[in-house]
Amino acid sequence: MTNPLTKTPFLHHRGSRIKALVALGMVCFFWGTTWIASRQGVKYMPAIQLAGIRQSIGGLLYVCFFLSKGRAWPRGKEWGPIIILSLLNFFLTNGLSTWGVKYISAGLGAIIAATFPLWIVIINLFTARTRIPLMALAGLVLGFGGVCVIFYEHLADFFDPEFRFGILLSLTASWTWAFGTLYTKQQATAFNPYFSLGLQMLISGILTSIIAYSTGNTVPIQEIPWQSWTAIAYLATFGSVISFLAYLYALQNLPTEQVSIYAYINPMVAVLFGALLFDEKLTIFIAVGGAITLLGVNLINRAYRRSK
Repeated sequence: MTNPLTKTPFLHHRGSRIKALVALGMVCFFWGTTWIASRQGVKYMPAIQLAGIRQSIGGLLYVCFFLSKGRAWPRGKEWGPIIILSLLNFFLTNGLSTWGVKYISAGLGAIIAATFPLWIVIINLFTARTRIPLMALAGLVLGFGGVCVIFYEHLADFFDPEFRFGILLSLTASWTWAFGTLYTKQQATAFNPYFSLGLQMLISGILTSIIAYSTGNTVPIQEIPWQSWTAIAYLATFGSVISFLAYLYALQNLPTEQVSIYAYINPMVAVLFGALLFDEKLTIFIAVGGAITLLGVNLINRAYRRSK
C-alpha cells in the first residue's frame, strides 16, 4: 500500500531516527498541553470565540505554508470532503472540546477525547459489513470499564449542571471525531490530507467566529486579556503548526505503531499539568481508570492493525 506521505514534496527527505524521536516527543508534549492552554484561555473569554480565533490563525498559517510550497487549490468535488471534515473535526470536535474544558478539568477532557476509538467500534457494530475483531470488542468493554472507574469519584459532581454540560460537550466532541475519522478513511484519496487540514481549520475558524459574534458570545478584541492571547498563540503555533509538522516528520521516519503512542501520552500530560498548574484532582481513580481506558483503546488499535 502506498504511503501518502511519500507523495508530499516537502517531506521526501528522510531524517535521522534521533530527530524523529525528538519530533515524536514534541507531539506527545505539545498536543497534551493544548488542553491546558485551552483551559487557561477559556477562563477569561468565551470558548467559542477562542476556538474561532485559534482555528482561523492556525488555518491561515497552514494555508500560507502549503501555498508557498506550490500546492494547488482543491477543485470541484474535492471541496465536499474538506467542508464536511471542517465541520466534524474542527467546528464540532475542536470547538466543543474547547468549550467543554470551561466546565470540567483539562485532564478529564483529554481522557474523554482519547476514547474515540471506543465509539468507532460501536459505530462499526451497526455499520460494518465485516466481523468486528474479538480483541476490539474486548478493548471496548475494558475501555468503558476504565471510564466507569474514572467517574466513580465524580458521581456527586453530576448534580452540578455545569459539570454535566461539560461532560456532554466533551462526549459529543469525541463522537464527532470518531465520525470524522471514519469519513476520512473513506475519502482518503479524494483530496490532499495535509493542505486540506489547513483549509478545514480556516473554514471552521471563520464559521465558528461568525456564530460567536452573531450569538453575542464574544468580548471586544481589545478587552481580551493577555492570558487568553497567550493561550491562543500557543494553540495556533505549538498546538497546530509546529506539532503537526513534527507529527508528519515522525510518521515519515518511524513506524506508524511507534508514532501512535502520542494518543496514550497526551492524556497523561494533560492530567499531570492540570494537577500542577490548576490544582486539578489527581487521584487513584483517575490514574487507574485512565490506565484501563487507554489499555482498552490500545487493544482496539492493535485489533484493527492486525485485521489490515
